[in-house]
Amino acid sequence: MTETIDLLLFDHFSGLCLANTVEPLRAANDLARKRLYSWRFLTIDGENVRSSSGMQVQADGRLSDHRGDLLVAMPSYNYRTHATPKTSRALAAASRRYGQMAGFDTGAWLLAQAGLLDGYSATIHWEELPRFEEHFPDVSTVRQRHVLDRDRLTCTGALAAFDMVLDRIGSDHGAALRLELAMLFMAPGAAASVLPPMARSRIVARALSAMRGAIEDPHSIPEIAKIAGCTVKELEQRIRTELGETPSTTYRRLRLISARKAVLETDLSIAEVAVRAGYENASAMTRAFKSEFGVSPRALRLEVR
Repeated sequence: MTETIDLLLFDHFSGLCLANTVEPLRAANDLARKRLYSWRFLTIDGENVRSSSGMQVQADGRLSDHRGDLLVAMPSYNYRTHATPKTSRALAAASRRYGQMAGFDTGAWLLAQAGLLDGYSATIHWEELPRFEEHFPDVSTVRQRHVLDRDRLTCTGALAAFDMVLDRIGSDHGAALRLELAMLFMAPGAAASVLPPMARSRIVARALSAMRGAIEDPHSIPEIAKIAGCTVKELEQRIRTELGETPSTTYRRLRLISARKAVLETDLSIAEVAVRAGYENASAMTRAFKSEFGVSPRALRLEVR
């Protein structure tokens, strides 16, 4: 079933925040080979809007004419000029038509202004936290990158929006898809000091980097732990906490994601794909591949060609 996510945009919205929200949804659809998510760009009055950099976005309609699973308010810059009674009325009405309401970047201010965050935990762009906390005493303001409290979602900015959307996709459709998306959007030339979007700690980041660097000739989990600078037990605990699965399962997923990429993007034989993914034979890789993705490598290749 397709989940409908609507983006409520205002003049001077952040183009980066919008891209970090929509692109993971688009990529999830592409990787899953079905429409998991749909999205629309809405405005209060149905008029087109311009981003902070001057990019014009054509509105798909007025907020009052739509309903869906999630509405994301995204005012970004100059948000105080949009915190009007008209906006508050529109958001309050929308809260009865949407399953969840979200405020990305400075969007939490508009939700709070409409009374939609009273009794909820929420966050906002960190430059605005003190004013937000003072202005809305009925909101439990927290200094976190993103917050999910029942049917309300808030985050601090563009990078946090990406993390929140990635977590949502993983919660909806599993760790494998989340991991594949995180790898897809990781900049290959990123500095070693930058944590990949699939990790929240340096130990897990080092472990994942070690796994990704040893796909064809896999390391043992004790070797991975040594590279990560921790014990096997600590690695188990960290990866279970951050990714919800064992190191072995994560490593297998990374190898199969690599195999899937080779199946889709190269003309290598399935046997050669298996070798490059660290499998001794094509049959073992095919069984694992089908278990992970629900389709055999050969069938997937035929499907896309």
